[in-house]
Amino acid sequence: MNVEILKSKIYEVPDFPKPGISFKDITPLVQDPDCFKYIISQMVTWAKPKEPSLIVGIESRGYLFAAPLAYELGIGLSIIRKKGKLPRKTISIVAPNEYAVETFEMHADAAQPGDRVIIIDDLIATGSSSISAISLVKKLGAEVAGFAAVVELVFLNGLENIKRAHPEVDTFTLVKLYQ
Repeated sequence: MNVEILKSKIYEVPDFPKPGISFKDITPLVQDPDCFKYIISQMVTWAKPKEPSLIVGIESRGYLFAAPLAYELGIGLSIIRKKGKLPRKTISIVAPNEYAVETFEMHADAAQPGDRVIIIDDLIATGSSSISAISLVKKLGAEVAGFAAVVELVFLNGLENIKRAHPEVDTFTLVKLYQ
């Protein structure tokens, strides 16, 4: 297994979810057990030395990778959801992205001061959702030890934007798409 095989399985869907957007469909990567295992093993290799105490997944495709990573590391999983989806007391942050301005929420007890958190998403585009997620976890007093995504859309400069906003957060992406 290698990154080129992963790239070949990502479908590009033009004009979704709106005209002018070229959506990258990563579902074939989790449908293929060898690809899925490879992705999680690469994330484990990157994450383990950071000694995280908690994984946080971003709704919704981030959950696909966050849950097995937490399981493999033997640690807990917390989630970031869009506004109004969590049933208990939450904290929130405005989270602009490529499509709209949304609000991200976490349960107020989803991370604690002293937690070493790794945040997981499926894809980094402009980085705005990633930046918001990092800021949200920090609002709970936790340390963000890293941010990982399977795919990076390099041409949108998201990783640079994350580094500019949160230079102390280590980042990891497996597949880099240049168009």
